[in-house]
Amino acid sequence: MAKADTRKHSPRLPRQIAAAVSAAEDKKALDLIVLDLRKADGFTDYFVICSGANTRQIRAVADGVIEALEATGAKPAHLEGYARSEWVLIDYFDFIVHVFTPEMRLFYGLERLWGSAERIER
Repeated sequence: MAKADTRKHSPRLPRQIAAAVSAAEDKKALDLIVLDLRKADGFTDYFVICSGANTRQIRAVADGVIEALEATGAKPAHLEGYARSEWVLIDYFDFIVHVFTPEMRLFYGLERLWGSAERIER
């Protein structure tokens, strides 16, 4: 007997979020997920969360996301943490991209804090 497919199928992401995800994947971001915060009464609609193996890769991921979104006409409203590159936050109002070191991601636990949000695996 065939086993039923119980995986959640990814809903279609808004174009800019899909571009951010694609750019992060192009830079080999680790453990990339998208949290849909629309039903969680969040201050933004989505979080894109990923990790980089080191500060150099974290900057590359952040730069790749910013460049990809600038190509669509979007500029970040706020950029934080780039100098230290342990947790880079790129705020686009409707969504926020978080790029962490694995240690900082574990410490802050955004996935745990926003546990009521729908998790879209990539």
